[in-house]
Amino acid sequence: MKADIRDVLIREPADVYHAKAAEYLGSHGLADFRKCPLLFRRKELGLIPDEDRPAYRLGRAAHTLILEGMDRFEAAYTVGGPINPKTGQPYGQRTKKYAEWATSIDKEVLTEEEAVLCTEMNAAVGTSALASGLLAEGVPEGIVRADYCALPCQARIDWVSPTHGIVDLKTCDDLTWFESDARRFGYAYQLAFYRAVLARVYDEELPVYMVAVEKKEPHRCGVWRVGEDVLAQAQKENEEAIAALKKCQEKDTWRTGYEDIRVFDYL
Repeated sequence: MKADIRDVLIREPADVYHAKAAEYLGSHGLADFRKCPLLFRRKELGLIPDEDRPAYRLGRAAHTLILEGMDRFEAAYTVGGPINPKTGQPYGQRTKKYAEWATSIDKEVLTEEEAVLCTEMNAAVGTSALASGLLAEGVPEGIVRADYCALPCQARIDWVSPTHGIVDLKTCDDLTWFESDARRFGYAYQLAFYRAVLARVYDEELPVYMVAVEKKEPHRCGVWRVGEDVLAQAQKENEEAIAALKKCQEKDTWRTGYEDIRVFDYL
């Protein structure tokens, strides 16, 4: 009898998961390698720190609220900041008072506007019959670790449903351009990696969906099922990249990918 998909997933805090990036290859590391082996290596050595932008914080907060619920959201985030008694207004985020306050609490800080935006996106996903159906039952932020192409790999998957499969939540500026953004940011490679690593411990290739919600009015929410042919091609290219990564590790040679002359032959 096949195991319940929920039983093969690991639950652990995000910081614990990210701390193991030096031991396990993840989808973001593989994306860096596909872009530039030297970039991958310099990040691996800690010479290029990961950048944390306000948009990333907002995306994490929206994921927490939409996938894990209000209790988890309130445990992980606080809203606003200390009030200046002279003005009755919050201190600016670049002030010393704000910095001291932010370091004294064990939560990420959101502005009032960011918190409202998270609740609006949550409501938009909740009122989408397709999206709420996919997210009705499952495991949020489930982690899987396994050897894939003879390398230890890990994936932290937004949502795994025992009924529907893998569901990846994306926030975007404009749903009209989501498909082109998905190609630009290589979402298919990310999701093919998730599915392949999960298949190593579950012995089945699950369907894959993307749920995207806008960060601005009217907060449209759309659902896409990722085509099997797209996932197969992305998996093939991922496995070719992993093979190339192992060769780089063996030779300790890390190219940029631009060492050879290229021909610009189109308008």
